[in-house]
Amino acid sequence: MSNSMSATTEIIQYFTTLPLFELLAVLTSIFYVVLAAKGNIWCWPAAIISTVLYTVIFYNVYLWMDSLLQLYYLLMAIYGWFCWHQNSTSNSSTETKALLYSQWSLNRHSVIILVLTLVSLALGWLMATYTPAHFPYLDSATTVFSVFATYLITQKVLENWLYFIVIDIVSIYLYMEKDLLPTAALFGSFVIFAAYGYWQWRKQFRLQFRQQHNDMCINSSVTE
Repeated sequence: MSNSMSATTEIIQYFTTLPLFELLAVLTSIFYVVLAAKGNIWCWPAAIISTVLYTVIFYNVYLWMDSLLQLYYLLMAIYGWFCWHQNSTSNSSTETKALLYSQWSLNRHSVIILVLTLVSLALGWLMATYTPAHFPYLDSATTVFSVFATYLITQKVLENWLYFIVIDIVSIYLYMEKDLLPTAALFGSFVIFAAYGYWQWRKQFRLQFRQQHNDMCINSSVTE
C-alpha cells in the first residue's frame, strides 16, 4: 500500500514540476493519441508539435537515437496529415469523408510481424554486442514495431492500435524496470487510449463498409 502511495505521489510531483517545454510535449502527445483515436485530422498538428519538442528535448540530454526517431515521427506526422487531408477532400460528398479506414489480412500481418521480429533481433544483437544498452532486444523491438505502427496510422489501417497496445505494455515494463514510474504511467494511459482507438476505428470501419455496400446496391439498381 505504501509503495503504491509513494508511486502515486512521485507521478503527481513529476507532472507538477515539469519544465514548461517538456510539459507542452507531454500534453501534445496525449492530444495526438486522443484525436487519432477519434479519427480527427487535427491529431497530426499535435503530433508535429510534440515531435519537434521531443526532438530538441532528447537532443539536449544526449539521447540522440531517440532524437532521430522523433524526426522520423515528424516526417510521418506530415505525411499522415497529407494522406488524411487527401482522403477527406477526395470524398467530400460522402458522410464518411474522414472515415476511410482499411483492414489488412491476418496473413499479411503474420509475414510483416515475422520480418519485423527478425529486424528487431538483428538490431538487438548489434546493441547488445557493441553498446552498453539495457534490454537491447526489447528496446529494439519496441522501436522497430513503433516505426511500422506509426506508418499504419497514416494509412488508417485498423490494426495499428493492436500493435500499439503490445508496444505500450512492453514499454511499461521497460520503464518500470528503469524506475521511470511517471513515464510508465503515461504509457499506461496510452494502452487505454489505444484500446479505445481500436474500438472507435472498428466501429467506424463497419459503418463505412455498410455505407459502401449500400452505395453499390443503389448504383446497381440505377444501372438496371
